[in-house]
Amino acid sequence: MTGTIDLSGDPNIGVYARVFEDIAIVYPGAPDEFTGALARELDVEIVSTYIQGSSIIGSLVSGNSQGLVVSGLATDEELAVLNEYRDIYLLEEGMNAAGNVILANDYVAAVHPDMEIDVAEEIGSFLSVPVIRLSLGGIKTVGMAGSATNKGILVHTRTNDTEITNLERVVDLPIGLGSVNMGSGLVGSGLLANSKGYIAGSVTTGFELGRIEEVFGFLE
Repeated sequence: MTGTIDLSGDPNIGVYARVFEDIAIVYPGAPDEFTGALARELDVEIVSTYIQGSSIIGSLVSGNSQGLVVSGLATDEELAVLNEYRDIYLLEEGMNAAGNVILANDYVAAVHPDMEIDVAEEIGSFLSVPVIRLSLGGIKTVGMAGSATNKGILVHTRTNDTEITNLERVVDLPIGLGSVNMGSGLVGSGLLANSKGYIAGSVTTGFELGRIEEVFGFLE
């Protein structure tokens, strides 16, 4: 079973990093223990940058293997770093915390239910995936209420049947309820995962880790 970790004492590791199949974006100066664990457990290259001068990378970046959706407040220098790895779509509207309002993998993008339809459609087109506006467990910031890899989608424990059914209409992957860090349904805030591995916040329980492994297909 993959281990758990904190970031300078904070178990909400998903707030400070964003993981894809090949890279993990982490703020400069993140502890070597943390970046080393990501590189090892998820088999990714570490990309070091701030976004809009901030360390909360997980809240400000989303995307998939096709491209990155980034806060429109990111600086030219920050975007230059990211552009070495992906094409970039800037989320310029008021709803610009891309990592909070978009839950994406290589098969689907779920976005904040109040996002303007044309913006949602542009994001889907940019990422080359179907897009759906929805909430998870009544939480509109779907990027933190869920965690999506190319093998499964883990969603907030209060996600209801209607929300799951709506998601199942656009993606053919296992979708399951789960939590992190001793009962938090904001799984995106305490979990970093791709199809090769995962690492969870430091106070995530053994039961929660087992559920993560089940939904993401890591059970042997």
